[in-house]
Amino acid sequence: MQFDNSSQAKAPLLDALWECANKNHAPFYTPGHKRGQGISQQLANCFGPSVFQADLPELPELDNLFAPQGVIQEAQQLAAAAFRAEHTWFLVNGSTCGIEAAILATCNTGDKIILPRNVHSSGVAALILSGAIPIFVNPEYDPVLDIAHSITPSGVQAALEQHPDAKAVMMVYPTYYGVCGDVMAIAILAHQHNIPLLVDEAHGPHFAFHPNLPTPALAAGADLTVQSIHKVLGAMTQASMLHVQGSRIDIDRVSKSLQLVQSTSPSYLLLAALDAARQQMATQGKQLMSRTLQLADAARNRLSQISGLSVLQPLKTPGFVALDSTRLTVTVSALGLTGFAADEILHQQLGVTAELPALQHLTFIITLGNTEADIERLVQAFTTLAKEYRRSSLTLKNPEWDNFLSKLGDSLQISPREAFFAPTETLPIEQTSDRISTELVCPYPPGIPVLMPGEVITPEAIDYLQQIQAKGGLISGCADPSIRTLKVVKASI
Repeated sequence: MQFDNSSQAKAPLLDALWECANKNHAPFYTPGHKRGQGISQQLANCFGPSVFQADLPELPELDNLFAPQGVIQEAQQLAAAAFRAEHTWFLVNGSTCGIEAAILATCNTGDKIILPRNVHSSGVAALILSGAIPIFVNPEYDPVLDIAHSITPSGVQAALEQHPDAKAVMMVYPTYYGVCGDVMAIAILAHQHNIPLLVDEAHGPHFAFHPNLPTPALAAGADLTVQSIHKVLGAMTQASMLHVQGSRIDIDRVSKSLQLVQSTSPSYLLLAALDAARQQMATQGKQLMSRTLQLADAARNRLSQISGLSVLQPLKTPGFVALDSTRLTVTVSALGLTGFAADEILHQQLGVTAELPALQHLTFIITLGNTEADIERLVQAFTTLAKEYRRSSLTLKNPEWDNFLSKLGDSLQISPREAFFAPTETLPIEQTSDRISTELVCPYPPGIPVLMPGEVITPEAIDYLQQIQAKGGLISGCADPSIRTLKVVKASI
């Protein structure tokens, strides 16, 4: 789609919503608070009346999200042009619904899809909804920092050779840590097999707006990307976009899939926020990202000079070809602190809150919303942490994840969908060996699931999970985070 910078100054959906919000009329439609008149006074005092006045349904002037012909259609077309896509859909259920729709649009029940072992939980939800069969590819793993990077072209190639009937490839780009894999090479491999590359680009919507950021997934050859505009740009929480280019994706099926996983009562506040965020980036994006990069570089340089700290730097490996420098991962273990302990001190005592703590490090997201004062506070907090909270030593002997990773093979006994709907029972973890898991069990670090729904639980998996927890890691995804018990498919009598 051709980029018309003059038209990008418009915000048609935002303007239409504001006009309707200020129109004098008697409302006999949802929502029940009637343009804020029925809102709790306490709520109105907290947030002001204007936001509720604009909390409107699909009035004629505001178009229809699932069959847009007016201002939503125009806003989505402007977004497609700004993000260099051929088609763009606004999402009000976050990137979660976009990932679900992407897999529903490309895979039928029983179809195979190649995807990272460390795919977001929404990818697993999509497998359950669609009935697709996952072919997991292990990501590249850094055993020193205990960080999972991207899947590699060689890993994808091996999976395609073993499963030439796969219907799609999915990858995460960038990872939570800002690490970017070789999306161009993986796109070429997928296209050689005449299947699309789907990209979970939730953390990368800003890439399109500055040359010093990594290449956007669409520009590198991806067929479909899902972006959380709220994560790093100026939209409200839960506001995302799905972009498509080329002919490998059935756009009608994408639309139908989104109707299954999005609310039939979409928030126009979120939709207008997407329109406004697009306008802001299309007209000021390079300037805003230049300033953001300057702040991030300043933080990286100053933190690197503090004794006992180190900051994740770009590498050149098959699973780490670029780094989003606005994502800051600081290793604190040399201070004698775990990342979890450092996070608690920073948050509760020093007024700085990280995005993601882990056993050895903390990750911070720097965006267009941060200020020089924020960076100064971050640096001063770490200076204080290094001087006043340093401990004598910290023994971190990570479990041998790289060895365990090699054992994560084809242990899928039934599909994730079958496991989800199967009768279950909860057993002490010691009694679950050789049973089929109905849960996704993911330790942090390294953020790679040890168990997926439908997989056989091995003694090695049980031992690894217990090691991670004993060393202070977190276990997510399962009903019992203490992992004393696991849910498994109920044994047939």
